Amino acid sequence: MYLKIKRLIDIILSLIGLIILSPIFLVLILAIKLDSKGPVLFKQKRVGIHKTYFYILKFRTMRIDTPKDTPTHLLQNPDQYITKVGKFLRKTSLDELPQIWNIFVGQMSIIGPRPALWNQYSLIKERDKYGANDVPPGLTGLAQINGRDELPIDVKAKLDGEYVETLDFWLDVKCFFCTIVSVVKRDGVVEGGTGRIGNKEIANNKARNSK
Repeated sequence: MYLKIKRLIDIILSLIGLIILSPIFLVLILAIKLDSKGPVLFKQKRVGIHKTYFYILKFRTMRIDTPKDTPTHLLQNPDQYITKVGKFLRKTSLDELPQIWNIFVGQMSIIGPRPALWNQYSLIKERDKYGANDVPPGLTGLAQINGRDELPIDVKAKLDGEYVETLDFWLDVKCFFCTIVSVVKRDGVVEGGTGRIGNKEIANNKARNSK
């Protein structure tokens, strides 16, 4: 039942977001075009609900010669590929704004497990254990407010499973507002590695977020 209400909320909020943020979209599009060669939007094949595929949208933050289908945190020297405007977009998470369209058309939800790359087989397999591949992926979720890029795959999948198991309005509200705090503080953003946060730190993060 809640999934139907959740979808209605997604449609309303994403439509409002597209309208209100349209001036910001125009400014960012102009900045990207003036900064480097290439398209404004970056499309990437991701895993959606029930392991179907869709193309996630982002503002392009990297040069067009960047290795394809490789998570940024797995690149040996990601800074060499990130554009000047891209650094700002990534720091502020504004590069994620085009995903409002993915939400509006039903490929994503505002809150849910972050969609895996099509070739992140270990993460996809681990999520199967918790049913985390059977709900719409989200712009942000429980894993994103508990470590983001620093989380090892097994911990990330377990947190996604906890989200699916609970799946209620108040958890979505919590994830939404905690994400705003995380973006401002840049918690868990890693451009050159992953799985760096220890289990003790994860537990501390979860304890803080539950208060």
